[in-house]
Amino acid sequence: MSMKEKEEKIKELIDNISPFIEMEGGSIEFIKYEDDYVYVRLAGACVNCLLQDNTLNDGILNMIQEEIPSVKGVINVPL
Repeated sequence: MSMKEKEEKIKELIDNISPFIEMEGGSIEFIKYEDDYVYVRLAGACVNCLLQDNTLNDGILNMIQEEIPSVKGVINVPL
């Protein structure tokens, strides 16, 4: 899978999980995919949520790694 294909798949996966995050009052935005790391911006209720790390590492990262095992992590880029 090329870098561009990986990025498109990651965007698709984030789009799929976005409605669930919005149901909790938050939002997620894809920023970039670089060096096997996915950069996103969590906003809304996610900004001060105590479970933010769980959402990033246990939720989003696991979901992405099921499709693209080479992804090493998901990093939140604050506003």
